[in-house]
Amino acid sequence: MEDFVAFDFLLLEIDFIVTTFAIGKGNSPKIFDVGVWYFCLNGTSDSGISVTFVDKDGEEQHIRVPVGMSMLEAAHENDIELEGACEGSLACSTCHVIVMDVEYYNKLEDPTDEENDMLDLAFGLSETSRLGCQVIAKPELDGIRLAIPAATRNFAVDGYVPKPH
Repeated sequence: MEDFVAFDFLLLEIDFIVTTFAIGKGNSPKIFDVGVWYFCLNGTSDSGISVTFVDKDGEEQHIRVPVGMSMLEAAHENDIELEGACEGSLACSTCHVIVMDVEYYNKLEDPTDEENDMLDLAFGLSETSRLGCQVIAKPELDGIRLAIPAATRNFAVDGYVPKPH
């Protein structure tokens, strides 16, 4: 919580500087200017959360995921083999992941009916199964570990290797 207070203070300070600069130049302050500063600070001040993907062979890949990004997107950006045939539109179960710790699973929002319908089709379903496209990075999930099942159910030809979109 202290990080948010410090960030808010910094944002207010920048708002003051930008407003003062704009008024000093004889212009009215523009919220866009502050928005750009906010975006720059938000994009560079937080390196995201720590996520570990565990593949079918037990090999672990540790990555940083920006807050707000889905685990499917994060996997694709980091060349982790998580299929996602429907590109996150809740029309398949190929981005099925298993949350390895119930404590983290309980921090997730409940799955929607649409997600549950797709999970019913997933290979190797477990009590802590979720679709990677529906698990969105948030600070409370820092340290989450996700297992990728050994197989997916898809209509693709055998040997097909999915490419990130």
